[in-house]
Amino acid sequence: MKGINFVNLREAGDPVELGREYSRQGADELVFLDITASYEERKTFTELVSRIAANINIPFTVGGGINEIEDVERLLVAGADKISINSSALLHPQLIENIATHFGSQVCVVAIDAREDDKDWFCYLKGGRERTEKKLFEWAYEAQERGAGEILFTSMNHDGVKNGYANEALARLSNKLSIPIIASGGAGKKEHFADVFLKGKADAALAASVFHFGEIPIPELKSYLCSRNITVRI
Repeated sequence: MKGINFVNLREAGDPVELGREYSRQGADELVFLDITASYEERKTFTELVSRIAANINIPFTVGGGINEIEDVERLLVAGADKISINSSALLHPQLIENIATHFGSQVCVVAIDAREDDKDWFCYLKGGRERTEKKLFEWAYEAQERGAGEILFTSMNHDGVKNGYANEALARLSNKLSIPIIASGGAGKKEHFADVFLKGKADAALAASVFHFGEIPIPELKSYLCSRNITVRI
């Protein structure tokens, strides 16, 4: 599914087929987020994760409905390489430490959905449905200190709008943190990817609709980034 600002979702295709195609095109990693699992209070579809993992040969991150160590173990056994936690991390920050202790920080990706208002960036729960009083930069730093291996930051203001990533906020995160930052929300053209690395100082860029709907072929994007002297895996 893909939406705009976390609403007006539309179907984008079969996750197994899309995963296989992205792996074939040379994507560096695949991120599968079950965006309604926390809101609907259910677990991520383990069988679907297994089917996707069987059809790709790139690192695979899975998130949604992960609330305890047993969920992490189940998904790793199903074929995930990393686990992304968002709502459960905000509600129970100790879970970050538990995952890092049991499986290593490299397994634990803390996803942060945040929206900027007149005062600051605030973090949201349950697929962007509930605002918290946690602020983006303070929470990202806390997550790092608790053992997160990566931060996946999605700007709700930029999601699906295709006007570019939240580069100013990303650069602030980069200056504040020592762990990799994955940028999400706002990709609409190849130049936006260059900007997120050069201006936003992101370590990785995640995108959905431009790939789901065939607007930017991955090999073409990588060639473009190389031409801008941005290091990518070919």
